Amino acid sequence: MVEGSPGLGDVVRRIRGIVRPPVHIVPPPPGIEVERDVEVPVRDGTILRVNVHRPPGDGPWPVLMCAHPYGKDVLPKPRRRGRRWRPLKTFRLLRQTGPITVSSLAGWEAPDPGHWVPRGYVVVNADMRGWHRSDGVATLLSQQEAEDYHDLIEWAGTRPWSTGRVGLNGVSYLAISQWGAAAERPEHLAAICPWEGFTDVYRDFARPGGVREDGFLPFWSRGLRHAGRQTDDVREQQRARPEIDDWWWARTREIEYIEVPALVCGSFSDHNLHTRGSFEGFRRIGSAHRWLYTHRDGKWATYYSPEALAFQERFFARFLKDERNGFDDLAPIRLEVRASRTEVVDVRAERDWPLPDTRWTTVHLDAGDGTLRPQAPVAAASVAFDTRRGKATFAWTFAADTELTGPMAVRLHVEARGTDDVFLFAGVRKLRGRRHVGFEGSYGFPNDLVTHGMCKASMRRTDPDRSETWMPWHPFTDPQPLPPGEIVPVDIELLPSATLFRAGETLRLDVQGRWFWPRNPLLGQFPARYEPSPRGTVVLHTGGSHDASLLLPVVPPRG
Repeated sequence: MVEGSPGLGDVVRRIRGIVRPPVHIVPPPPGIEVERDVEVPVRDGTILRVNVHRPPGDGPWPVLMCAHPYGKDVLPKPRRRGRRWRPLKTFRLLRQTGPITVSSLAGWEAPDPGHWVPRGYVVVNADMRGWHRSDGVATLLSQQEAEDYHDLIEWAGTRPWSTGRVGLNGVSYLAISQWGAAAERPEHLAAICPWEGFTDVYRDFARPGGVREDGFLPFWSRGLRHAGRQTDDVREQQRARPEIDDWWWARTREIEYIEVPALVCGSFSDHNLHTRGSFEGFRRIGSAHRWLYTHRDGKWATYYSPEALAFQERFFARFLKDERNGFDDLAPIRLEVRASRTEVVDVRAERDWPLPDTRWTTVHLDAGDGTLRPQAPVAAASVAFDTRRGKATFAWTFAADTELTGPMAVRLHVEARGTDDVFLFAGVRKLRGRRHVGFEGSYGFPNDLVTHGMCKASMRRTDPDRSETWMPWHPFTDPQPLPPGEIVPVDIELLPSATLFRAGETLRLDVQGRWFWPRNPLLGQFPARYEPSPRGTVVLHTGGSHDASLLLPVVPPRG
């Protein structure tokens, strides 16, 4: 069994979650007026269709909007008897971390009209171009979507029932679409709440570190294949385009143009999908009014939780209703720190990301004894492993309680034997004694690492002008195969996390040539999967002239 794989109890709970997910569907409050398939013409004459949920009366009210390819009419289905509904099947496929309560009007990852309409908002849920009930032909993640969303916002901002202020809200693709729309600067857009959404489709999702994602992307792409009319298949393009080119750039929005207030959710539990892009979104947008809500729990359980909804309510009341509720005075970051999947040790306010008082601390890899150490080893050493079966490990045991909050980075010195390229997967694991300590991960996986990163060695070139101390930036445009017998440096970005290591606990860096977990839905991280390294042997060199190291974001004690 793979180290850290779920135990029997986890498997039993997973089966129960598939049969009966902890999702409670309730009737919407009385009085909500629903208009379905309202036609909205966009600038080229294409008709998009939306559902409008309004409070009773004439208004006007501020508007909350979402737009996506998942279907505005894909809602919980009523059971045969009584006023009960079946949860959407997606809640069964992906493990839920806790109870979720939404109304029968709530679409997948969308703001729930049953929650927002009674609080004085109109909720508009839109089918994007080419999907479900909207006309036209779809191009996923495109500039066309951003322009259409701009036109939807302007339409909603000029209806008789609208105050002229529109906010955007939603999770995952419903967050990604917000980045594009907000970068277009529509006049009636007043605030956005992108709740976990990547900003760079190549780096964050399709080919992190240049390594092809072979799990969620084909799973997602197949699920959308019959839901609309598409110009191209993202999976086919991903396979055909290993380097960044104009096709990838056309799907990357210029988020620096975003000026409206933004409440961004960046989770430490979605490293395989949205973590990197969410934190980069918060860091790079041009808005002077921006907040970051972090957590390491389940994506959907958090989004619909009372605490998160209260935070969203306060944000939108301030910027859509002009309520002087003190939101402006909140610190920019709500930071959650955990010691394990279930143990939250701190929730506190911070000023910026990465944390300004981070003590960037370098520990050095020693292949001689498999340790991490504060001083670089003088003696040169090496460790070899097979790309398909083996790994190298380097451990550090903490003498005192230490919080590591922020991104990390690894520098390796790599020699490849039997191949001219290797794919390197680097993961930071927490151990108590010899026992793996699990954290919440992407797709409901309950035994994740602290953090991870990956890089094709042939894509190792970095751009010093774009790189940060804590983030090597790779252009991913010009592969450089590894010459036989040559040792090359490879820098790997490890994604943000916020973790307390107590005295006596161990941080272990694992380096290998394949993804860390199986894809099995009961024992692994379904549907996560990555292209494995070509067959061969990796030799890691440390000490002497080889400055192999791990950069840690040590946070000074608070109190």
